[in-house]
Amino acid sequence: MADYDLVVLGSGPGGYVAAIRAAQLGLKVAIVERENLGGICLNWGCIPTKALLRSAEIYHYMQHASDYGLTAASISADIDAVVKRSRGVAKQLNQGVTHLMKKNKITVHMGDGMLLAANTLSVTKDGKTEELTAKNIIIATGARARDLLFAPADGKRIWTYRHAMVPPEMPKKLLVIGSGAIGIEFASFYNDMGADVTVVEMLDRIVPVEDADVSAFLEKSLTKQGMTIMTGAGVESLQATATGVSASIKGKDGKIVTSEFTHCIVAIGIVPNTENIGLEALGVEMDRGFLKTDTNCRTNVPGLWAIGDITAPPWLAHKASHEGVIAAETIAGGHPHAMDPLNIPGCTYCHPQVASVGLTEAKAKEAGFDVKVGNFPFMGNGKAIALGEAEGFIKTVFDAKTGELLGAHMVGAEVTELIQGYTIGKTAELVEADFMHTVFPHPTLSEMMHESVLGAYGKMLHM
Repeated sequence: MADYDLVVLGSGPGGYVAAIRAAQLGLKVAIVERENLGGICLNWGCIPTKALLRSAEIYHYMQHASDYGLTAASISADIDAVVKRSRGVAKQLNQGVTHLMKKNKITVHMGDGMLLAANTLSVTKDGKTEELTAKNIIIATGARARDLLFAPADGKRIWTYRHAMVPPEMPKKLLVIGSGAIGIEFASFYNDMGADVTVVEMLDRIVPVEDADVSAFLEKSLTKQGMTIMTGAGVESLQATATGVSASIKGKDGKIVTSEFTHCIVAIGIVPNTENIGLEALGVEMDRGFLKTDTNCRTNVPGLWAIGDITAPPWLAHKASHEGVIAAETIAGGHPHAMDPLNIPGCTYCHPQVASVGLTEAKAKEAGFDVKVGNFPFMGNGKAIALGEAEGFIKTVFDAKTGELLGAHMVGAEVTELIQGYTIGKTAELVEADFMHTVFPHPTLSEMMHESVLGAYGKMLHM
């Protein structure tokens, strides 16, 4: 039996960051992982998908080389080589987390963890079990893809995100069910790689958590790229065959049409990994399978903490990491600031990219704010034109009474890198004058952030 100040169950971006921060603060720390250090994000999620999307992006540029005065002949894509590169990136980062565990003197226990009490858990691997005791335990077991009840993924014709990252072959005609970040990213990847892609979304617009203007712009862009987008639609039945997938889709007009596809990706949400780890026996409070926590990540059971995708949304890796720091610092006796969900940015790495933070225009109005809105297009920015990426816009939403930035919403090239500027502004509670008086470098895409703020107050310079 090993005794620790803290044991972290799960080594994803929430778990391993919590372990590192706790170790930095002088605690004796162990981490328990059943599969790969780094969890889903590093091994089967955020990072390898970005490697795939980078390959697709370069392939797209090669096909449009003439737009830049260049010639590229005999262009082709090797899906196996693209996947191999992606897996190599994931392996490199997995090794990096292994190094960080050693560097910070964190003991790693590989195996399946099970809570026996609020301060005790067992770890089982290859039929052998050991017990660990700790003053505190952080649950960071993450989540998995949600299956269709009537057509669970088989890895051959019906895929989850995990199957889509290591496809047995390149899809020719692909159905994507769900248009959240995961669904749209894979739709964008396979579309750029040459597949005929159809996206089915139950709600009335794609990327439905985003601002309505962003959703409309992205749908128009993806349709222009050749995708078929069906909103207000649902898949009534899905049948895998030896050669493909037969899907009966009910459109917004109420009519059901059966279409044939070679493959299908199901991206309809996540299921928290909270079953079969002993939570029920300890009386941990849950809401539809997700653990309830306070602002410092405590559960209702003393000594038991929870972070990441097993807690309340948004279900994002960077949110999990920040929660890991909050939990570790609180356990060590510190007083970290609670995290405001409205200050957590969201990013979708499709083509064009989408990024946002804070309230949409509609949500701000619903909350009773009198708003000022700025909207600046990429076509008004010199750097965007020089890059050949003049598609998109940046939208800002301010409280007309106080000048507080309520939300920022972007669609276009590299907006996932730009959004942090507004995120810092929201976190620091900056007002419109702070943004206006900031000098933005020229020529950069970031100048559009300045122009959008100026536009909200009738001071736009370049449009």
